[in-house]
Amino acid sequence: MATIKKTKSFGEQLRYLREDAGLTLKFVSEKITIDTSLLAKIERNERQPTKQIIKQVADFFNVDEKELQNDFLSDQIAYKILDEEADLSILKVAEEKVKYLKTVHNGK
Repeated sequence: MATIKKTKSFGEQLRYLREDAGLTLKFVSEKITIDTSLLAKIERNERQPTKQIIKQVADFFNVDEKELQNDFLSDQIAYKILDEEADLSILKVAEEKVKYLKTVHNGK
């Protein structure tokens, strides 16, 4: 199974996987059944992948889908923190809210 690089953005990670395998944008886009220009935009972080695209990429490159999903979601969180010029302490607050919301959602 290929290794996910945690410090790369999702798009950079996708490009790394593709180039490391020596594959073209056209070849990969055909195999995962998306438009070549969309794949290029995802690699340049100009477009966001859907959950289905993340699954297709994980299957095609034989990487862990959950890790790839985490890679994508961590991008979203990082960009939001940068855009809002928020302090990293917000992550601790968010972690506590996730725990609370899971409890409320699960009725416990």
